[in-house]
Parts: sequence; C-alpha cells; structure tokens
Amino acid sequence: MKKVLLISIVIILAAPVAAWAVYKPMRVLAPSWVKGIVCISHEICIEEPSRYQEAKDMYHSALNHVSSVVGVFHKNPRIIFCSTEHCYNSFGFKKSSATNIGSSGIVVSPRGWEDYYLRHEMIHHRQAEEFGVFSSLFKPEWLMEGMAYSLSNDARQQLSRRWQSSRDKFDKWLKEIGERNLWQEARKI
Repeated sequence: MKKVLLISIVIILAAPVAAWAVYKPMRVLAPSWVKGIVCISHEICIEEPSRYQEAKDMYHSALNHVSSVVGVFHKNPRIIFCSTEHCYNSFGFKKSSATNIGSSGIVVSPRGWEDYYLRHEMIHHRQAEEFGVFSSLFKPEWLMEGMAYSLSNDARQQLSRRWQSSRDKFDKWLKEIGERNLWQEARKI
C-alpha cells in the first residue's frame, strides 16, 4: 500500500515537469522559466527588454481594437514577445508569425511584431473565452480564421486562397447576422 502511494506521489509530482519538457506550448503558463524571457508585467513578457515600450504600445493598441470589435476580454491575454527564432522555437513553434494558446497566452515570433498579427491572435484568445478552449477546436475554420483575419483589419488585401476564402465567407455571414449578434450566432455554429 505504501509503495503504491509513493509511486502515485512521484507520478503526480513528475507529471508537470514532464509536460513542461515534452509539450513546449505549456511554457506559456510560466514564460519567465524560459531562458532569456523577462516578464515585465503580468501581461507582457519579452525576450529583449529594450523593446518593452514598443511591445507595450502594440499590446494596448491591439487590446483596444479587439475589445471594441469583439467585446472586452474576460482576462487580458499574456503576450510573450520573441525577438529571435530561438525564443519562438523554445515554445514549440516554427513557421507562424504568432500563435495563440487557448486562453493561456500568445507567443509572437520576430516576424509577428505587427499590429494586425497581434490583433489576429487576440481575437483567437477572445474566441477561446467565448466558446471555451475545447469547443473552439470544433468550430469551422471559416468562422475561427475568417473572424480573426477580417476583424483584425489584416493589412494584406489578398491572403492565400485558404485564408481568403475563410475571410470572405465570414464577412458574408457577419453581414447577414449583424455585428451585434456575433457571439450569439457564432455559438450556434
């Protein structure tokens, strides 16, 4: 009996450490544990502290835009601003410009230091708040990505076919249902 209890305790204590090592996106939960990352506030962690003012301005601009378009955040998102690919890779990401992790946080790559990328990922954060992280996985791509591309005011007039199609379908749907009914109607999908 004592042996089973001891093994259980070891497993319970080891599980978070193993998850941290194996599933890198989990590092968003404690970004200051990642070498080179400094959390200057609860909302902003950064690899290069000399760029804090730039990150802070971008954060607040995106937060205000997204709040005005899709509603106020239940909890302001934590953003990790990476200045190098090594930093971005340490969270388990490679190709994207920025990545949202449910309602836990957003990691921005060196390529993602643009207002529209941050707004896009903040919209995904709001989606996770409104639909729930798990339910968001089962929403259609045109709704999730179309909303993010459209309402972020993405500077690119033409996206790749896949994303442009999602944005166009979302824009058509939003026009039909009206902006006031966005979340109510989106939950039905």
